[in-house]
Amino acid sequence: MGEFTVDVQLTDIAVRDTNVSTALEEPFRAMILDMLADSAMTVGEIHEELERRGFERTENTIRHHVNELRDVGLVDIARLEERRGATAKYYRANTIVLSYAVPEAHDAAIDAMAANVEPQVADVVSHLQSEFGDELADIASEMSPCEHCQTQKYETYLLLTVLRRAFVRARTRPEKTDDAAE
Repeated sequence: MGEFTVDVQLTDIAVRDTNVSTALEEPFRAMILDMLADSAMTVGEIHEELERRGFERTENTIRHHVNELRDVGLVDIARLEERRGATAKYYRANTIVLSYAVPEAHDAAIDAMAANVEPQVADVVSHLQSEFGDELADIASEMSPCEHCQTQKYETYLLLTVLRRAFVRARTRPEKTDDAAE
């Protein structure tokens, strides 16, 4: 039988944050997180919206799910309001979870876009490594649970985390209008 070899190239990084993965094992929580990404809501408002969408859950069940999302840092209390002698908590997502797949027919277009920005991204990564290399190494060493895990890609994970957070800030930054520029 002849030898079979294929040149396999690394093309992507899949990030699996263990806290996020555990919290989102319950699919219902992803729906709540998506709702809270759009606006701050109380548990009662979440309950009403879910009922409108055809999901029957008790408010206590929804409160439990919101608390689970809050406990892993995906949801924050956005504001508190006094109502009829009680305090209403408004929750807001601080993280958006994207769970999609690019249609294969568009893979070449995505590759072309990636190739286009690759030099700028390489410059940013190089800058981060030269400016913050020691700090990245210190953080990576704290992530490593044992000496045998030193070969894990902790620095890659940290660099990607920095880039993701910068991306979110760039995408959510209010756009400057011509009036504001003057």
